[in-house]
Amino acid sequence: MEIWTNCMPAPRGILHEARALEESGWDGVNVVDSQNLAADSFVALAMAATVTRHLKLGTGVSNPVTRTAAVLASAAATVNSVSRGRMTLGIGRGDSALAHLGRAPARLGQFERYLTHLQAYLSGGEVAFEELVDIPAASAPPVETLALAETPAASRIRWMAGAAARDGKALVEVAATGPKVIAIAARRADRVMFALGASPERLAWGIATARAAREAAGLDPEDLRFGAYVSCGCHPDMETAQDMVCGNLTVFARFAVMHGRASGPLSEESRAVMEAMRRAYDMHRHTEGDSAQAAVLTPEFIREYAAVGPPEQVSV
Repeated sequence: MEIWTNCMPAPRGILHEARALEESGWDGVNVVDSQNLAADSFVALAMAATVTRHLKLGTGVSNPVTRTAAVLASAAATVNSVSRGRMTLGIGRGDSALAHLGRAPARLGQFERYLTHLQAYLSGGEVAFEELVDIPAASAPPVETLALAETPAASRIRWMAGAAARDGKALVEVAATGPKVIAIAARRADRVMFALGASPERLAWGIATARAAREAAGLDPEDLRFGAYVSCGCHPDMETAQDMVCGNLTVFARFAVMHGRASGPLSEESRAVMEAMRRAYDMHRHTEGDSAQAAVLTPEFIREYAAVGPPEQVSV
């Protein structure tokens, strides 16, 4: 088992943060990928790679809209090369990165198509031009209109071959909450990262859903890896521990009810808290512990959805 943490991709601060995390024994660090709220994640990860030797690096999380699959694959492969194989590309349907562009999360069909292209690029394969439907002709017409003597027959990231042979492929993990995204992740990702909280019942439901979807796709469920985003507040005083996780917890708990109907096993009390949090959510106060959305969290919900309490209670 690996234990990772999250941090912001501060252009200079990441150097000190990455060194400290490696020295403290963390297995890996994910940086925020939200262009309107934070500095560039891939620049930060590449910088972190230069001052660490073992710390694994990732995005928490990228999205399938703000970059084409080729651009995202190339960025991830670059960090993987600089770090000698320590890069994991975390991706979801999009949240704050898209909200600050006036958009909701990506549609399911587009997300699965994007993941298929992403994995093809990272594996050294190619993507047919006619499959790149997310680049509208109104923005850029087909290359054939230039009447060149020669043009590429398909899309491939050519520079990656040598680096991939040396450092391996950057892993792709999909942040997933609802059954449809869990199923897509099971079919297309190397690892499913559940945003289901700390409840053993909810995590067991997620794993079972992923395994069933992977088997239905004719793939071996034993090949799939799992992880989970769990908000942790470690403090001898329970009230203080609960306060520590409120901001982070609202981000991940909201995913389960983002589109109106909460997914996975939930008590009626927890379902009511999630629905109230959705109605109160203020994207201007995203991640903040004193936000309107954090105010609706009850102690019971926090204890169910997060790992909080003294060290002996939250230790692995």
